[in-house]
Amino acid sequence: MNLPLYWLDAFTGKIFRGNPAAVIPLDAWLPDALLQKIAFENGLSETAFFVRTGPAHFHLRWFTPTIEVDLCGHATLATAWTLFHQLGHSGEVVVFDSRSGPLTVSHRSDGLLELNFPSRPAQAAAPTDDLIRGLGRAPQIIEKTKTAWLCIYASDDDVLALRPDPAALARVTPGRMIVTAPGSDGADFVSRFFAPDAGIPEDPVTGSAHCTLAPYWAARLGKNKLHARQVSARGGELWCELAGDRVRIAGRCALYLRGKIFV
Repeated sequence: MNLPLYWLDAFTGKIFRGNPAAVIPLDAWLPDALLQKIAFENGLSETAFFVRTGPAHFHLRWFTPTIEVDLCGHATLATAWTLFHQLGHSGEVVVFDSRSGPLTVSHRSDGLLELNFPSRPAQAAAPTDDLIRGLGRAPQIIEKTKTAWLCIYASDDDVLALRPDPAALARVTPGRMIVTAPGSDGADFVSRFFAPDAGIPEDPVTGSAHCTLAPYWAARLGKNKLHARQVSARGGELWCELAGDRVRIAGRCALYLRGKIFV
């Protein structure tokens, strides 16, 4: 059996930047164990698999090299881009049924694709010793959701300077860390994202983290439309809007590879 594969760099307009994602269309679902093996073989932070369920509806799932996750922004953006630009989807909107409920992606007039994701605000929390040890520098503010820590620093230089200790972070629960600070050079805020519990030491650009970042910075800055920059080694840009209990997250994609895999 061979399957089509599309490899895109998401939240960027240029290859070799943003976050790489593999997108694999399926006629029907394959065994979960096989999907996980494919994701491991790809070696990317996420591989997206989808099955069409209607004219503009699809069932979408995301796998890291080690687990299936319940929400992924960059691979959703890459999947929508593939449908619009490689697979002939002619509508302006696609709807994905997922473990996080229905997610839509739509064309914007400025050429960006816009995700509509659930808002996941964080609440004040007490840090663990391993969290502080793992980050290497104590944040000014610490909050937490069910799945991630939100760690706020004074400046983008503080975020850039972090050199995490993976062994210490691997002992922290929940096992994902969003670090952020006010931005500069036109960005309202910057961030980085570490996910040792998902087998990802540092994610290049993380759409789902902005479900938590957007409500925090919207409240702090007093505005709902925000320009975000993730300052990983590859880097990426996102345009966010808090809309009630939803977050709209927009970005671009660049196609790097198109081919087949043989399983």
